[in-house]
Amino acid sequence: MNKYPQAHLVELSSALAELTSESTNPASEDLDSLSPLEIAHLMNAQDKLVALAVEKQLENVAQAIEAAADALRAGGRIVYVGAGTSGRLGVLDASECPPTFSVEHGRVIAIIAGGEKAVFTACEGAEDDAGQGRADIARVQVTPNDLVVGLAASGRTPYVIGALKEAGACGAVTAGISCNGPAPLHAVADISITPDVGPEILAGSTRLKSATAQKMILNMISTGAMVRIGKVFGNRMVDLNASNEKLRARAVNLVADLTPTTKHRALAALVEADWDIKVAILTERTGENVRVARDLIKKHGGHLRAALEEVGDKTP
Repeated sequence: MNKYPQAHLVELSSALAELTSESTNPASEDLDSLSPLEIAHLMNAQDKLVALAVEKQLENVAQAIEAAADALRAGGRIVYVGAGTSGRLGVLDASECPPTFSVEHGRVIAIIAGGEKAVFTACEGAEDDAGQGRADIARVQVTPNDLVVGLAASGRTPYVIGALKEAGACGAVTAGISCNGPAPLHAVADISITPDVGPEILAGSTRLKSATAQKMILNMISTGAMVRIGKVFGNRMVDLNASNEKLRARAVNLVADLTPTTKHRALAALVEADWDIKVAILTERTGENVRVARDLIKKHGGHLRAALEEVGDKTP
């Protein structure tokens, strides 16, 4: 049996023709005749439009940030699900959360159509399987404590729509990110984020502006959520995992910058705190011991500022 019946393909082609992300861009009609510098200028000019498109969606992004923070506070997860480029962006964001914020592995995860091999090798047919999207959500045992974020530039990827339907049925809050709206994805999402970045300079190549918009939004969701749950002090990564030489040196600089002490004393404080940056900062700013510092930070849900305010911050 033909997996893609002709009548279905004709119908799908008509639907795709209606999508902004599939249309041709008048600014790049002569793309194949441009010089390298002209191509770079053109792409740069088009990329400037992405931030403006995302700006129009900030209220919806803020809803996703708070939903993500709520999920983490409740012991749940942020779960990204996508296919192709969108799926790989989810993998990228999820993989960077543990080293940046010391969030436990498994608290921010990514599911990509086609499985792990699809991260490195195109498995384009996998995106058509809505049933597999549902099965993959069931496999990771999504609960009402989770936030599930569906990523699909077109807004109509069956795998992602199936996944969000299943996540909703499990009671999870769902968000959909696409660059076409209204779209089927948003009919099944609690939170809809739809930056209209306009046609790609290479028609239909959504790894360009559409992908840039999705990455910007994922940066906001994960970073914003981590700020909200106390992983940041001021604008510093005070919960980073000091797991290698560079990160330990960065930790020394953080403690030295945020306390009235020398780098040598900052290093000693970190060693005493078993490389817990927030504990080292609190001990150096208040004179409290490590045990008290740990208890205070835990009491305030990881928020260093609140812990300092309770005990009396002696740093100007």
